[in-house]
Amino acid sequence: MIKENLDYIKSSLKPEVTLVAVSKTKPIHMLEEAYEAGQRVFGENRVQELCEKEAVLPKDIEWHMIGHLQSKKVKQIASFVSLIHGVDSIKLLIEINKQGIKNNRRIPVLLQFHIAEETSKFGFVIDEDWEELKRIKVDELEGVELKGVMGMATFTSDQRQVREEFNVLKQIHTKLQAEMFDNSFDVISMGMSGDYEAAISAGSTMIRVGSSIFGARN
Repeated sequence: MIKENLDYIKSSLKPEVTLVAVSKTKPIHMLEEAYEAGQRVFGENRVQELCEKEAVLPKDIEWHMIGHLQSKKVKQIASFVSLIHGVDSIKLLIEINKQGIKNNRRIPVLLQFHIAEETSKFGFVIDEDWEELKRIKVDELEGVELKGVMGMATFTSDQRQVREEFNVLKQIHTKLQAEMFDNSFDVISMGMSGDYEAAISAGSTMIRVGSSIFGARN
């Protein structure tokens, strides 16, 4: 059903919305099936699993690191990762920059913001971290390409709350684009299997969908 699931989701997406197939915990054969159906962007949340899959699957795949990333593990994915979604600290940003320079590339990243009620989720808080964020000097980050923002809504059945949280991330993106970056800072990564339609309505340009493609997580 993977091809059918992908076709169904893609048929409802605007051309400007990128679908990241969240393949964490899924076996290689399921990723191969999605690949044969035309999917080229995959998301993993564990560095070891990401490296193992990258080593054996086709080289035209775009690998996204979507989970919480420890600074000490950046070097393991720095040579090939296409996008790091969860940059939630200046310390991590500095380490990615260091590894990007070592690998003679600019690693694309998203700044993660905490927009949910759950304290377990990671991310900058715009009001608390604004002064720290303003110290980011784009021209000094030779090994990083700042592409946009990422956030996760509260896991709740209250769709009104989910929409409000997505709207907050959209507002954060607008503020950052206007005051710190430019039009190349154009990615808004928000929305998963249960809420991606609300996310797109709020302005998402990238959705991270796993169970609606591959089935429930193992």
